[in-house]
Amino acid sequence: MIMVKNLQFKYPGAAERTLRGLDFSIRPGEIFGFLGPSGAGKSTTQKILIGSLKQYEGEVQVLGKEIRTVGSDYYERIGVAFEFPNFYQKFTVIENLRLFQSLYAGPTEDPRILLAKLGLEDAAHQKVSQLSKGMKMRLNFCRSILHRPEVLFLDEPTSGLDPVNSKIMKELILEKKSEGATVIITTHNMQAAEELCDRVAFIVDGHIKLIDSPRDLKLRLGVRQIRVEYRDNQELKAEDFAIDGIGGNERFLQLLRQYPIETMHSRETTLEQIFIDVTGRTLT
Repeated sequence: MIMVKNLQFKYPGAAERTLRGLDFSIRPGEIFGFLGPSGAGKSTTQKILIGSLKQYEGEVQVLGKEIRTVGSDYYERIGVAFEFPNFYQKFTVIENLRLFQSLYAGPTEDPRILLAKLGLEDAAHQKVSQLSKGMKMRLNFCRSILHRPEVLFLDEPTSGLDPVNSKIMKELILEKKSEGATVIITTHNMQAAEELCDRVAFIVDGHIKLIDSPRDLKLRLGVRQIRVEYRDNQELKAEDFAIDGIGGNERFLQLLRQYPIETMHSRETTLEQIFIDVTGRTLT
């Protein structure tokens, strides 16, 4: 669906390149995440993929076409939701969606059904200027999927959302994937990336440091241990055991037989910790 080779980009007047030779591909129906701190090159990569920056070096193909050559019909096939959405502030929610709906030549969704899915049906006749940031983010997602895009670009899709609406947003992103859409997410939110992405790319200083699935990263780079917390004469204690050969570990079996167990869980590392270990950088 997307193929990028030796992608480089330098903003006019900048001393150094923002992107320094990116290579990656994204399969049809995949949710792919770009993870990295501010200034790493995530947003620049996304802007190139959606066609708003064309003075790049290298090859960038989306939907089988080099981005430099795409025309307006390209935007019939992709959806974009930026982190800071722009709408006509004096129009109502439904008026905004009707306006954007009229711009597409192909079939579109019913705006009212989309609003209901995002919990915005009661806000349909409110002016956009009256909405909170979280409501605007949800409206932005409605706009991005209004025309049933094949490829969906989302920038910080859960930013500004409370836990309930964040969960709804994630469920709808997974729903679009189940319908066959390819989804590209740029984010700082490692938890959202773990829950949503089939694969992630770590970007730092214009380079991709690593690409893999969150699960495989955690298995390959994490600590394969189990921590057991138990009570010994009312004192809470904890011991760690290697997962490999755990069934024959006499001390582990002794704890299970002899002491009241409070908790038992694998000591999986987090995606954020892996990012720090691999890149030497934090996400801030």
